[in-house]
Amino acid sequence: MMILVLLSILIILLFNSSISGHLIDDRINSSNYMYTKALCNERNLCQDYEITCKNKETVSLTPIDDAVIQHHKDWKDPRNEKNNHKLC
Repeated sequence: MMILVLLSILIILLFNSSISGHLIDDRINSSNYMYTKALCNERNLCQDYEITCKNKETVSLTPIDDAVIQHHKDWKDPRNEKNNHKLC
């Protein structure tokens, strides 16, 4: 009976724990990480890039094939302008 109770508690703990929060915390605290971001030029042509960071410095900036969009001339990037130019 005791084994059944312990096994039930273990199963509940396993299903109630979320690793995604830990992964996000690890990325924020890690000095090495990679992510994707769309970078846009003055003509509103946006290209997705794979950005690799190490110690808050950009290590590589690799364009992703076929991940391009041309917005109309009056389009305004809705992202926060202050943080939009920051890569790492």
